[in-house]
Amino acid sequence: MIEVLGSAADEGAGAYREALGALMTPETAVRLCHPLGDAIGAEGLFEIGMAPLFAAFPDLERRDLIRLRGHDANGSEWIGVCGYWAGRFTAPYLGIPPTGRIAAMRYHDFFRIEEKRIVEMQAIWDIPELVMQAGFWPMGPSTGRDWQVPGPQTQDGLRVAGDGAAALGVVREMLEHLGKSTESVEAMRLPAFWHPHCSWYGPAGIGTARGIDGFRAHHQVPFLNALPDRNGDPANGHLFAEGDYVGFTGWPGMRMTVTGDGWLGIAPAGQKITMRSLDFWRVDAGMIRENWVLIDLLDVWAQLGVDVLGRMREIL
Repeated sequence: MIEVLGSAADEGAGAYREALGALMTPETAVRLCHPLGDAIGAEGLFEIGMAPLFAAFPDLERRDLIRLRGHDANGSEWIGVCGYWAGRFTAPYLGIPPTGRIAAMRYHDFFRIEEKRIVEMQAIWDIPELVMQAGFWPMGPSTGRDWQVPGPQTQDGLRVAGDGAAALGVVREMLEHLGKSTESVEAMRLPAFWHPHCSWYGPAGIGTARGIDGFRAHHQVPFLNALPDRNGDPANGHLFAEGDYVGFTGWPGMRMTVTGDGWLGIAPAGQKITMRSLDFWRVDAGMIRENWVLIDLLDVWAQLGVDVLGRMREIL
């Protein structure tokens, strides 16, 4: 179903627009990351999301790395897709100056399906990753390693199949213990769920962390120190699984207060914020081996009154 978007992108903007029209209803709710915003239906998505991309990348390609399909606890059907937009960056995109060279921007796209049509789309595109490739960085320093995140080590992300119940059970139990962070590090029982050689692939601005110690040092500890009261938002969270893969979408998925000494260069304003994140996990023999995470960091900064892309324009 969603595979057709890849070939449509190869054929150009017109073909992509037509493919969206066939997959979506006129009332499809489209929710895109900051600063793209919300839209209705295929035409709305094309106007705010796709048309600017095709204008900046005339040879735009959609390169999927993971595709999975499953049902959440309420019985709703979801498809999750992780991959990269790629092409020659020849014209400005959201004010980001073109490089004239190939560039890539990771996407996590989640689609809720009813009667074989998309009725809701939630998507985070790693716009800060594109800013980095243009040679600018108007945010705080990353705690992990920023790079072009790879697909699954097993190279089976486009051949996902089978009952995902076992993988879903591992991730669900891990998340339950992760919520015990206010008790102690030991209460989270990370070694019980995460493989010793796990990779946590965060967005540009946080980066990748390797191993449990790396995950703690380069993401979890700074995150928890700055946002100790973070709570999941069950009403907005959707877990689903297929084979060894689990997906999660939350729009927003968490609520928290920025305290302590701040996070990623964000001042500890004591302000309450929400956070959107879209995740994929790969479970191997009962342990989480890889976790792809995109967080709408531009939206986090915007809630605190900082226009990251505006900062970029000031230093052009």
